[in-house]
Amino acid sequence: MMPLFSRRRVTGRTSAEIVGIRRELLDSVMEAAMHSLPNEFAAGLSARGDTIYDLVLIPSTKSNFHSATFNYHSILGDFSTVGTIHSHPSGHIIPSSPDLRLFNSVGRIHIIVGFPFTPDSWAAFDKTGVRVPLKAV
Repeated sequence: MMPLFSRRRVTGRTSAEIVGIRRELLDSVMEAAMHSLPNEFAAGLSARGDTIYDLVLIPSTKSNFHSATFNYHSILGDFSTVGTIHSHPSGHIIPSSPDLRLFNSVGRIHIIVGFPFTPDSWAAFDKTGVRVPLKAV
């Protein structure tokens, strides 16, 4: 029997491929990331169908200029969670080694937003760190 809160259930919950994110949500994340400077901002992503609709705020998230950390198990109970979003205050929107470990541990899609937090300063990645197309809708 599979445990109630397993990584397998988090990463394979829905069969719909994620193809979009609400533009208003992305704008809100950019604003939150700007207000978090010089620290990183981090949250989970929730989807309905093939579109990311909401943030999942993760209790006890700790952030500084170099990282944002949280307990993976904090988001495992929300079965609409499909991945994570976080900021890179440096502006580099390339996943770091810790990012890749996170991507591989929870969710299917991950977004990095980078300084200066404009509509074009973000990218989406799959669980292996490969950049994937995602439309702001």
